Amino acid sequence: MSVSEDVKSLHRTFKDMPKTKRIVIGSILSSLATLFHIAGGAIPIAGYFLSPLATAPVILCTIFSKSLGLAAYMVTIISLFILMPSELIIFPFTTGLLGLGIGLALHFIERRINIIVCGAFFLSMGILILLYGIQFPVLGPAISQTFHIPTVVLIFLFSIFYSWIWVVISLASLRRLAGSFR
Repeated sequence: MSVSEDVKSLHRTFKDMPKTKRIVIGSILSSLATLFHIAGGAIPIAGYFLSPLATAPVILCTIFSKSLGLAAYMVTIISLFILMPSELIIFPFTTGLLGLGIGLALHFIERRINIIVCGAFFLSMGILILLYGIQFPVLGPAISQTFHIPTVVLIFLFSIFYSWIWVVISLASLRRLAGSFR
């Protein structure tokens, strides 16, 4: 079965669920995204390994429904604003945006490499907006906030690698989920 067939299968299964159940699933996944993201600032050392997992619930919500993915993204941002505002600037431009990008790409794009590039584009744009638009040192003090083409290229290469990891994880999970609903 192709990627889009698995996505369509999960989307149909999700759409057949009662509306209340869909809202609850979206809420639970948004809460998980919030908890994973907060872990980076709340739990020393181990939290930094949990924080990137905030991408997974956003991808899953977006696979279930594009509108639910956007809602989960927004609810996570609002939750972060309430619970830990210091973590708010990172999620909307990195892990959350990557989750939305990959989730949307899984709906519209067939080829794996194109899904990876789409996710990398979303992540790169988020990082570049933080770094050069908002002047937030998202990559630490070692990376200059002055625009340099080599830095942009390195950010995009990193984003491709990171997006590749999430696409591999997403596709493996997608196959498993789609298989359990058949």
